[in-house]
Amino acid sequence: MNTHGFERAIQANWMRLVAQGPARPAAPERSPGGDSETQPQARRPLVLLVEDNQINQVVALEFLALMGVESLLANNGQEALQACARATPDLVLMDIQMPGMDGLECTRRLRSLQEAGSLARFPILALTAHALESDIAASLAAGMDEHLTKPLDFRALRQHLSRWLVLPGMSS
Repeated sequence: MNTHGFERAIQANWMRLVAQGPARPAAPERSPGGDSETQPQARRPLVLLVEDNQINQVVALEFLALMGVESLLANNGQEALQACARATPDLVLMDIQMPGMDGLECTRRLRSLQEAGSLARFPILALTAHALESDIAASLAAGMDEHLTKPLDFRALRQHLSRWLVLPGMSS
């Protein structure tokens, strides 16, 4: 099987995404109310993808873009904590196995910050190749709200996200 075309497509998409920089340039104020003339008509949900594998990053970010959501990327748990401190996401897709701080520890720390009132509550969905019952139990015990398995499937991801978010083009 010739995978050179696929590899070139992945590299091209990756280079395009990297060249664009962060999917969300700055975190706007998220306070309710305010002047209706300065408020955007409909804010797109912000999803933080925490993933260390470049191919999985490209696929997930493309899927999120197709769903009309804004996205941020963190390569590991430490970057995810920093990203959440800068801009509170509406949802986090969290890989489990990553270098440095893994997804389980990152989730525990995020939930601790939320319990302390330092961070607003948001759903955290495991997005991992680990699909054993013990893996699902570990994700839920760490504070994750759902456990999704890879490889990513667009329809399944959209279905799971729509449980937690109002996706553009979909009614609540």
